[in-house]
Amino acid sequence: MSFLLPRSFLQRLTDPIVGVLASLGLSPNHLTLIGVLGNVGAAVLVARGQFLPGGIVTLAASAVDLLDGALARATGRATAFGSIFDAVMDRVSEAAVLFGLMVWFSGRDDRDGVLLAFAAMAGSILVSYVRARAEIVGVSTREGIFARPERVLVLGIGLIIDEVTVVLWILAIAANLTAAQRLFLAWRRSQEPLEEGDRSDSA
Repeated sequence: MSFLLPRSFLQRLTDPIVGVLASLGLSPNHLTLIGVLGNVGAAVLVARGQFLPGGIVTLAASAVDLLDGALARATGRATAFGSIFDAVMDRVSEAAVLFGLMVWFSGRDDRDGVLLAFAAMAGSILVSYVRARAEIVGVSTREGIFARPERVLVLGIGLIIDEVTVVLWILAIAANLTAAQRLFLAWRRSQEPLEEGDRSDSA
């Protein structure tokens, strides 16, 4: 669960829209593709230094992408592959916009900016990677002070108001702290003894 944007709050925003999307015949994977293509387009704008339109497109594309899970649940079309596809494309979307910033900083010979964007990208990916690895062994780590909705919102607003460096510092620190928080939670919860039925043979 995100810390700043609780899941219940997000659901209240998305549920009214989901019915309309379902009536249009759109599938969850369609929304995922629209979201990732939009973020790739935003990355191109950002790489050219067009931060205002890039930020707007980032927020719009990510808003569409946030609806795919809700649509899948509402229409009974949730699948294992759909979940995997959505998670992978979410990482692609985030990385694309941050890569666009790396290209922009590189063109200005701003080494510090490139490194900052890379740190933000690494932290964003690690947040999800820690959760994915923990869930493989049956440990839930959904909590986080800076999950994807917060990261997307901060990045989009930062681009719109042209405060890229400040926002990248926020993302680099908060995302990596969130990854560390989830790793700590995974460590603490993995120390709890398994129920007898959950134990597996070591062979």
